[in-house]
Formats: sequence, C-alpha cells, structure tokens
Amino acid sequence: MPTAAPPRRFLIIDYNLSRVDDVRHMAAYARTRHGARTTLVRPQPTETDARICDEVIDLDPLDPDFAAAGEKLLGARRAEFAAGIVFSDNAVHSGAELLRRLGLPVDAPDPASAAFCKLTYRGAEARHAGLLAAQRIMVPDFAEVTSAHTLREFAAGHPDGFVVKPAKEGNNRGVVLVRPGDDPEAAFAEVRPYLSGGALCEQLIPYEREFSHDGLGELTFLTEKMTAPGRYPVEVAQVLPARVSPAGRATLLRAGRIANWLVGQCDGPFHNEIKLSRDDRHAAVVEPNRRPAGMKIWSLARWVYGVDLYERWVDTAFGAPAPAALPEPARSAATVMLGVATDQDFAPGDVRPDADPFADALAATRARHGLADGELTAAEFGWVSAERRTLHAVARDNADFAAQGCVVLHTDRTDVRDVVRTLRELWPAALAAAVHTPEAALLEAC
Repeated sequence: MPTAAPPRRFLIIDYNLSRVDDVRHMAAYARTRHGARTTLVRPQPTETDARICDEVIDLDPLDPDFAAAGEKLLGARRAEFAAGIVFSDNAVHSGAELLRRLGLPVDAPDPASAAFCKLTYRGAEARHAGLLAAQRIMVPDFAEVTSAHTLREFAAGHPDGFVVKPAKEGNNRGVVLVRPGDDPEAAFAEVRPYLSGGALCEQLIPYEREFSHDGLGELTFLTEKMTAPGRYPVEVAQVLPARVSPAGRATLLRAGRIANWLVGQCDGPFHNEIKLSRDDRHAAVVEPNRRPAGMKIWSLARWVYGVDLYERWVDTAFGAPAPAALPEPARSAATVMLGVATDQDFAPGDVRPDADPFADALAATRARHGLADGELTAAEFGWVSAERRTLHAVARDNADFAAQGCVVLHTDRTDVRDVVRTLRELWPAALAAAVHTPEAALLEAC
C-alpha cells in the first residue's frame, strides 16, 4: 500500500499570553483556508494551548540553543511544515533562525536582534547616523546602564532630562522619564530589576506627537498613540485612522521604512513606534518591532478598514502576496486603557455580577457627546488580569490598568480622540459604582 502523505502543518513560534485569541483565530483559519494543522512552540504550554492548537511543544526561545534544539526535534519532519510565523519579541531572532533551518520563508534572523533589544537597535542607528540625519531622522544619544554611577554620568551630560528603560521589556514596563531636579538614584531603583537583561539611558526625543507605523510586508498604515503625561509615559489609547498631514505621513513612512531596514523586516509584520516633530518634517524612532502591534491595533484595522490582517499574515506565510494597500477607512476606532481613581487593590471579582461598568461608562460617554447607541459601539472589553493586584491611580506601565476596551465610532460628528478622553474620565466612577461595597457584601451574607 502507498505511504500516507504527512499532515500539512502551520508552525507558530511563541506568543504573549494576551494574544491567545489571535493564536486561536489563526490556527482555525489555517485549518479552514489552508487545510493545515497547527503546531505551537512555546515555553510551558498550557491546557488552553493544547485546546486551540493541534500540537504543542515545550521549548523556550530565550534558551541559547533554541534553534538547534528545535531543528533536532522537528528537522526529520520538515516535509510536514508548509508555513511558519514568529509571534513574540522573545522569539523574533531565535524563532526566525529555527524557521530558516526548517527551510521555511522568513525575514532574515540576524538583524532581528535589533527588534528585540533596544540597545542593539540604538547601536544600529548610531552606525548609520549620517544617513539617518540626511533623512531628517533623529538618532538619540544613549548609554547602557550598568550601575547608579553610569546613570549619574548620563544625567550630568543631559541636564534637560532623559529616559531610563529596560532594553528588552514591552508594555512600557520600567520606563521612567527623568526631568530636571528628579533624583537619578530613584530612577536607577526602578530600572534595577531589569539590569540582567540590559537597561539604557536615552536622550529625550523633543517631539510630542507619537504614532506607529504598522503593517505586513509592503502593506502600511499609521496609528496614532495617546500617551499619559508626567513621569510614566504610558500608552493610554491607540486610535485609527491617525490624524496626520500629508507631510507628516511622508515623514512617518520614511522613518518606519528605515526602522524596518535596520531590523531586517521585509515580508513579515511590523510595528514601529515613532515620534513626529511639530512641523511634520522630522521624526525619531522610539522602538521597532518585527511583530503585529499590541493593544488590538490589528483588530482596530479590521473594524476601520474591513481587512483581517491575521488572516492575511497566515496567507502570506503559505505563499500568497500581502495586499498592496488598505481601502479608505469606513469609520474610526480606538483601544482605551482604563484605570482606577485611587491607588487600590483590585480584582475583577470585586465587580458585582449584575454590573457592567464598561457599558455604563460608554452610555455616559454617548450622552456627553450627544451620540446614539449605534454611533458609538463597544467592540471588545477585557480585564487586564483576573488576579488581585495593587493598581496605581497614575499608571506606571500598561499592566497597571484595570481593563482595556475597544470602541468603534460610526459617525464623523465628533472626534474619536475626544471620545477616548471622555471615556477615560467617566470610567473610574462607573467602576466604583459597580464594585461591591462592604455594606453590600454584609447584606448579601445575611
């Protein structure tokens, strides 16, 4: 009897836990559209991983021998794997190397290190500083932080202020803005937990507006970021479509393409965070990423443009070309981070089962702006963590929020950025009203 052909497989290398729904979606799409079973490689896979993927393999992409170990484990099965993607920062270099060893198309592995380590990326910029300056791309001065002494030295050379941040952390975790008069020792204390993975001081970028250059292959769109003021420059919202002039758009696209060149992106996804000058002529890259954007930006693109980029990513992994461009936006949308009014311990279980604080805050937002129910809709809502945590009224990173919500605005009678501000203003009261009070808990116990 003839030997049965091996199963056709789609390989996903690692993902962040917040992306579990995206992995589920891509695995289901790979099966229905391409007839492929999904193999997931990640450290300590969960029962959820086993439910949403056909095969799970426990390997850590941060292990120095990850690519060699993966090849040893999967090399004899090369014929099974028709396509593969890398879906986490931790795996952006080692995962790409494993795909290369398995003979699967992937963007160049070696330059990807600059998309994982901010020190490596700043070094790459510095080596090409003259070329970047000719393109009006600022290259911030930077230095590796190894001790309080190195931080003090950098502070002495940058009396107008600077940023201290981990070299390999996302979600704005550990990022501190040090202004004139601030204590450098306090900044060092906040970055100390990250020293083992590297940390750096960085010259302040003198541009206030921030955007991201997002896309897949040659497909590009711009997302506008709303950031908290003060010591912790945390992202509080992402907005589509971005509000930017043609000149500003050209500058952002130029900066984003340069970032992609420096990190080796060619066919895969990207998310480059970029600041833009007031006159729209100058830019500086905050950080590059060779992965889809966080904060549901690709979901925003689906609601605004009607294109599912996760499905297109799977298609390109199987050899289909990426779309050349997106259609005109049909609406606007935003992902909004929602915090607490005062420093407090909080868990989603504190909210009454009959309460819906996001719906209440959204209803109050509609009323404030004179919008009908169908003009401002909720697309997604989720708690940042199911665990009890201490949350700060002034969030220090994106994990310091209680929840994340996505809204879609179906009218141009108001600006989605104003909707974001109102929703964030009204949310804390809606959350407080939805939480069990000690008196209510006592009555329930009687």
